[in-house]
Amino acid sequence: MPLTPDQRAEIEAARATAQPTLRAVSPGMEAHLYRAHEVLDHGFIRVIDYMGDDSAIVQAARVSYGAGTKHVQNDEGLIRYLMRHWHSTPFEMCEIKLHVKLPVFVARQWIRHRTANVNEYSARYSILDREFYIPAPDQLAAQSTVNNQGRGDLLSGPEAARVLETLKRDAAQCYDDYEAMLSQDGQQGLARELARMNLPMNIYTQWYWKVDLHNLFHFLRLRADHHAQYEIRVYAEAIAACTKDWVPAAYAAFEDYRMGGTTLSAKAMAVLKRRLAGEAVGQEDSGMSKGEWREFVEVWG
Repeated sequence: MPLTPDQRAEIEAARATAQPTLRAVSPGMEAHLYRAHEVLDHGFIRVIDYMGDDSAIVQAARVSYGAGTKHVQNDEGLIRYLMRHWHSTPFEMCEIKLHVKLPVFVARQWIRHRTANVNEYSARYSILDREFYIPAPDQLAAQSTVNNQGRGDLLSGPEAARVLETLKRDAAQCYDDYEAMLSQDGQQGLARELARMNLPMNIYTQWYWKVDLHNLFHFLRLRADHHAQYEIRVYAEAIAACTKDWVPAAYAAFEDYRMGGTTLSAKAMAVLKRRLAGEAVGQEDSGMSKGEWREFVEVWG
């Protein structure tokens, strides 16, 4: 269970303490504030704080007072224009701070997005909990034979049982040894900063992650995509659900132009124009490599 009863009570107490403010607030995000959205078997994401809303994007673009306009449809049109033409700085006026509990191997993939501020739980000073990510049976897959970064068919039967048992056994053994090194029969034990190196990659860590909306959209475009690894994708999907409620106009434009759109190279544009003119064009006379052609056909047929 990701949260204990005491932690849930602490969250509800924080939500019950309201403060008067003159700053812009997003009703959709206020509904998420402090609450934990459970992810995987022991993980979660929580919105700790945020700044700005859709109107902050418009205000920054126009450098205006207040909302900047009385016409909501004009604001939405401007936001769509900014997204369509890759004007990123107005989206940087909005920020979000998240509390995330996640497996270490997911954190190491996540931290490649170097455009955020991060403060992680320190195993030099504190002892990590005995909590490990163990994949559900429907996520226990073999290595893909066509994609070095992907998964193939699901494991089943004795093979799946063997792998799950190995994951559970090894995690438990590593943690037992970790505890034993920290304290041995009343002796001082090994330093925490050294003992932690024996822990497996599926142990859970926690961090605070603060990012602006422009860079959050970049994170979501990559990590909420169906090609992304499942274990980081489910975190991205949980964050996306909060973001949609926070900045609905900006998120709708993001879905349309980034998640649901595509970018064409000059060669792909030339091929598309030739096809629309009725010309039969194949990979050989397209000027594209086999990889480029395969990706073009996946989108345009």
